[in-house]
Amino acid sequence: MSATVSFEQLRTGDATEKVSAVYQIRPLHDSRWSEFLHRHPRASVFHSPEWLESLQRTYGFEPCAYTTSPPGVGLQNSLVFCRVESWLTGRRLVSLPFSDHCDPLVTNREDLQRIIFALDEELHREKLLYIEVRPKLPLGQMIPCQSRYVHCSHHIDLSAELGTLFENFHKDSTQRKIRRAERECLTYEDGRSPALFDRFWHLYLLTRRRHKAPPQPKQWFHNLISCFGPALKIRITCKDGHPIAAILTIQYKDTLVYKYGCSDVRYNSLGGTHLLFWKCIQEAKRESVRVFDLGRSECQNSGLITFKDRWGAQRSELIYSRFTTSPNSSHRYRQANGDNETSVGRRILSHLPNQLFSSAGALLYKHIG
Repeated sequence: MSATVSFEQLRTGDATEKVSAVYQIRPLHDSRWSEFLHRHPRASVFHSPEWLESLQRTYGFEPCAYTTSPPGVGLQNSLVFCRVESWLTGRRLVSLPFSDHCDPLVTNREDLQRIIFALDEELHREKLLYIEVRPKLPLGQMIPCQSRYVHCSHHIDLSAELGTLFENFHKDSTQRKIRRAERECLTYEDGRSPALFDRFWHLYLLTRRRHKAPPQPKQWFHNLISCFGPALKIRITCKDGHPIAAILTIQYKDTLVYKYGCSDVRYNSLGGTHLLFWKCIQEAKRESVRVFDLGRSECQNSGLITFKDRWGAQRSELIYSRFTTSPNSSHRYRQANGDNETSVGRRILSHLPNQLFSSAGALLYKHIG
């Protein structure tokens, strides 16, 4: 645990009166972290020790967090990052890699400003390429030398009765597809078994190849399964024993998070994915889950956005911010594409054999978090 002098302190020359210290902690080794997340209303699955541990195990990213709470007292606020140190793509702080969102868990605006000032000072002192934050709530103009990139986010409020939720689905698309899946007698199975994972992996490779993007390494999913345990489920629908659609969900606190989805497009008309989402909603209602988080979408992906809209989901913007040492930095977001994962992935040849295709993801993702 170390204290970091903020940019504001350096600028004013007052390190004791005007701005309190900002401390850097290691959340995976700080006994206060889990308790802090338990009581903070905006803590999400992406703040969790399980998610941070999976990132560290798979990619070697070191989690760190910044807080104004001194050692020996309970945490009152935090902004968590991973240090990405790559010989290929450079050094930066990201909050957080491969995460849809990661809100600063800071209630007081002055405390958030102190942490941001401290991060700005570290950006310059450590000669980092950039610092990136992915808040659910916009930070406005609090970040210096920032560039922004907008994603789309959806969630379903599950407080209504199950029948009301169903009536809110699009009648000619969502409701009809669910009924089609039931008429086709599609089978449903969930769990974390090796057999289920193998089916998921097969569909996942098909989907990533179709999108011309390399798959996340298999070890990433094994680590998620190991770290989250029963909170993670692989859900699969089959037609006559043949897997046709799969999703991966994680439950954290009162939220069910949809993180990965894949399918065999030859069977999309049967409604396999729609049945999976409906099963999630039914289960979530039984377990008193409050929110179904459908994750982020690229704003250019109108098909995926429409699919989520038709579940009666509420749509919002996710505004990622990246601050750099200069407004003219080459590491600001490219307007055509703010997602390094996608821009690199589309260069991968989709006709590679499965083993090489999988290896490409394992090699690339540790450099593009």
